[in-house]
Amino acid sequence: MIKDLSPVRIAIFASGKGSNAREIIHFFQNGRHRVDGRKIEIALIVCNKAGAGVLNVAEESGIPWMLLEKEKFYNGTQYLEELSKRDISFIVLAGFLWKIPPGLIAAFPDRILNIHPALLPAFGGKGMYGNAVHEAVIASGAKQSGITIHYVDEQYDHGRIFFQASVHLSPEETPESLAEKIHTLEHQHFPAQIFRWVECKLSLNP
Repeated sequence: MIKDLSPVRIAIFASGKGSNAREIIHFFQNGRHRVDGRKIEIALIVCNKAGAGVLNVAEESGIPWMLLEKEKFYNGTQYLEELSKRDISFIVLAGFLWKIPPGLIAAFPDRILNIHPALLPAFGGKGMYGNAVHEAVIASGAKQSGITIHYVDEQYDHGRIFFQASVHLSPEETPESLAEKIHTLEHQHFPAQIFRWVECKLSLNP
């Protein structure tokens, strides 16, 4: 049997500035992380917001990008066909604010991973993103917060947990200071956990 050495191609879905996307791209650039000899590459940036900073990250990194139209995203198969044409094997949500449609979840079973800026199952669900999460954490009197990396299912922030990391809150914590702590955790852990996830999936289904 001829060993498959084709690249493992990941698409990053994002809606905002793209700081996590930039860290992930840097982590995997130049083929520095491989699985059984196969290079892992960020092959596509997918965004739902014209003018979002993540599109600049894509341009700077020389990575193709695709802008979504809402009606087409939730109805029809155009984007599924585009992902297939580009040979995308895994999808990473890095601050992507639209709910993933059932058809996309079915096409990528256990191959869509999201990061959430709190310790799920607390402080998740519709509308819980950005500073709204940090404000809710502080208002609750919680002593810690963190990040949750989880599989994506058909409910917001509901899929089974893959990884968590936490930080302690100070008595003077503000949403802004907590956001900085969470961003540090995201950048520290998300790329490495994506690599671990891909390794795990390819060992089960090469």
